[in-house]
Amino acid sequence: QVPPSPVPAHTPFLDPVAALTHAAAVTKAIKLATGIIILPQRNPLVLAKEFASLDVLSGGRSMLGVASGYLVQEFEALGVPFRNRGPRTDEYIDAIRELWTSDEPSFSGEFVSFSGIDAQPRPVQKPTPPIVIGGQSLPAYRRALQRGNQWYGFALAPDAAAKCLEELAALRDEVERPAELGPLEINITPLPGLPEDELRRYEDLGVHRLIPMALSGEVDGIRRSIEQFASLF
Repeated sequence: QVPPSPVPAHTPFLDPVAALTHAAAVTKAIKLATGIIILPQRNPLVLAKEFASLDVLSGGRSMLGVASGYLVQEFEALGVPFRNRGPRTDEYIDAIRELWTSDEPSFSGEFVSFSGIDAQPRPVQKPTPPIVIGGQSLPAYRRALQRGNQWYGFALAPDAAAKCLEELAALRDEVERPAELGPLEINITPLPGLPEDELRRYEDLGVHRLIPMALSGEVDGIRRSIEQFASLF
């Protein structure tokens, strides 16, 4: 672990696609989302295939959350250039959408190019599963407006969330949002332990969805925490 990495290197994080596939098999209604996958560290065509498979197996409940990443050590370990991670992320999103939506997928870019291929099955959700953009920076906000169905802010107190949403709003006049993306939905993971009146401030800010902080421990304790959180709304 090297700063600014927030967790010890031995933390047993499961691969998100494998974990969500397991969750799909034992649930019927909940959304299955990543928050987030570091997209420039992945092969976009393989990831598109994996998430299309998840969407089919879950009956259309997947949401692909991505961001460009910030830990240079991860990029070095994978042999992926850190400096161009932003443009690479943008291009990978476009390539994934092409593979999900085109009858004859074809793409030509700086970081990925393909033609004469196909990948069945397509996702159940049309035109695509929601693509959620994470990150609290101007490039991330611009990416959310240009390419995302939703934006995700992690571990934000109401005041911090308000600042992010102000910065997002300030970019709306500068960034042309494709009409087919529809309104940008806002997801926030609030800081744990906030009282009910503080949690309700997110609704006043225009937040569409609150996502509880990731929990660990015994199943019964996790279930109680989720039910207590949900009961507030």
